[in-house]
Amino acid sequence: MVTLETPRLVLRRWREDDVVPMTAVNADSEVMRWIGDGSVRDEQQTRDGIEVMEREWEAQGFGLFAVEIRSTGELAGFTGLSVPDFLPEVLPAVEVGWRLGRSHWGQGLATEAAAAAVRFGFEDRGLKRIVSIAQVGNDASERIMTKLGMHPVRETVDPSCGRRVRVFELSSDQYVTANR
Repeated sequence: MVTLETPRLVLRRWREDDVVPMTAVNADSEVMRWIGDGSVRDEQQTRDGIEVMEREWEAQGFGLFAVEIRSTGELAGFTGLSVPDFLPEVLPAVEVGWRLGRSHWGQGLATEAAAAAVRFGFEDRGLKRIVSIAQVGNDASERIMTKLGMHPVRETVDPSCGRRVRVFELSSDQYVTANR
């Protein structure tokens, strides 16, 4: 079972006791503002989402990690890799994504977690390209993408919700060059 550690975080697979704190993250309208159509999610939807994340781990050998604060053991949210099926025009692709509770914003935790996921994707899973997708106007996520070394490659519409999105990408060659 894959576990990654950063100076402040543990990225690990999901546990039953993650459902309630992740539900709190998903129930916050400000957190969900830039996700799909902006709808919040209840406990059953969160549980179903975690089950999908775990199935992706089994099917793909990668997935979305639960992000835990090392010093407290608190669940902050998630980060990791997934296939962005919601945006068929970018496939085949693997996306790095993240979602943290509001109390964990503005501390560099999303960047720290996503950087570990990108490293895992390129160094451990041998991916050749990783994308990240943000709704237009989600400047905070675009700043994280830029810090990860990604660059914008297209703007399009998310067919699942009709909102405009920007697609950023990073190739394995760019990653290697930047991390020499």
